[in-house]
Amino acid sequence: MNKRTIELSGHIIDSLTLTKTMGIIMDKGGEFDILEIDVGRKKSDVSRAKIEVSADSPELLNSILDELSVLGASIDEIKEVKLVASTKDKVAPEGFYSSSNHTTHIYYKGNWVLVEDIEMDCLVVVDEDTGRAFVKPIANVKAGDKIVVGLDGVRVTPPHRSRDEQQVFEFMNSEVSSEKPLMNLINGIAKEMKEIKAKGGKIGIVGGPAIVHTGSGKYLASLVREGYIDVIMAGNALATHDIESNLFGTSLGIEVETGKIVAHGHTHHMRAINKINNSGSIHKAVEDGTLTGGIMYECVKNDVPYVLAGSIRDDGPLPDVITDVIEAQKLMRKYAQEVDMVIMIATMLHSIATGNLLPSRVKSICVDINPSTVTKLSDRGSAQVVGIVTDIGTFLPLLYNALQEE
Repeated sequence: MNKRTIELSGHIIDSLTLTKTMGIIMDKGGEFDILEIDVGRKKSDVSRAKIEVSADSPELLNSILDELSVLGASIDEIKEVKLVASTKDKVAPEGFYSSSNHTTHIYYKGNWVLVEDIEMDCLVVVDEDTGRAFVKPIANVKAGDKIVVGLDGVRVTPPHRSRDEQQVFEFMNSEVSSEKPLMNLINGIAKEMKEIKAKGGKIGIVGGPAIVHTGSGKYLASLVREGYIDVIMAGNALATHDIESNLFGTSLGIEVETGKIVAHGHTHHMRAINKINNSGSIHKAVEDGTLTGGIMYECVKNDVPYVLAGSIRDDGPLPDVITDVIEAQKLMRKYAQEVDMVIMIATMLHSIATGNLLPSRVKSICVDINPSTVTKLSDRGSAQVVGIVTDIGTFLPLLYNALQEE
């Protein structure tokens, strides 16, 4: 049998890390033997376990260890990280280490080095001149890059579930459900937002056009104006319908305030795009007085950056939309590393895309009326996300009102 010893540390029982570790080993056809276990007896204590993992082949053992590393399992025998140079742009050496979104260190030249700008599904590259380690998407790999191969010398530290029952943000929170106490969650989010801003932290919004369709655009605009939001990441639709609602009072041709269908209203979003094109950009439309209110207006007036990532289904699009999705991704990646909290609202594709870019340390909330949006985020590895299944037209006004309370 091929064997390796792993270590787990932290709130491994509360977070179900120990249970999941044993489950992965058995499901993949391996065996385990718990060599040592020390269970913390106080809330401030951590638990530790040393487990021998065995499998019929080296390939199966490596496959098991690869999955366990995402849970925070580290190889007991500390070895220097293995580096192999890439021989070609956009090509990594075989057996490369694929990163998770959790805090990661590598053992390099006798020291544990923090991997900077951590993000899931990337490669870990080491600059041998400076000793720094950082991640790179495979598309950014250059020939000669020294890339981490295998699991030796890699230590992953996932966030652990809080032992405080009052905490809204808990790693591995309960299943997605519309029956969670909504006001309790919203009050907790508002409290956390205030604390982040008081410490000088940053909050991002990932939004879909339903924010405008439901009449909640004015609340998001107010949050931008009042300094709660530091970046907005969205697509062409959110910006277009926000501008349409402020130029024509409609969203998709429906009056936002009354819900009435307006004659020829279905053309309003194209007329909105045309007006912005005439000005040259959203910024210029604010400067020349064409655009006088709304989410995008408040972003311009309050110097809040936004990333509008294009897609193949876009009308127009607006001149500010980044139609090269790789360039949009690069800019989103930059802001993902800067924020302390992200609220993803009513947009499945943008939420999943942002979730893939976020470090697990970032407090994340996904709000959608469709439970599958939140489920897909969790399934793709963004297990730190707090999911709220509710109508956006309910959520944003309640959140705004909660933030107004002392």
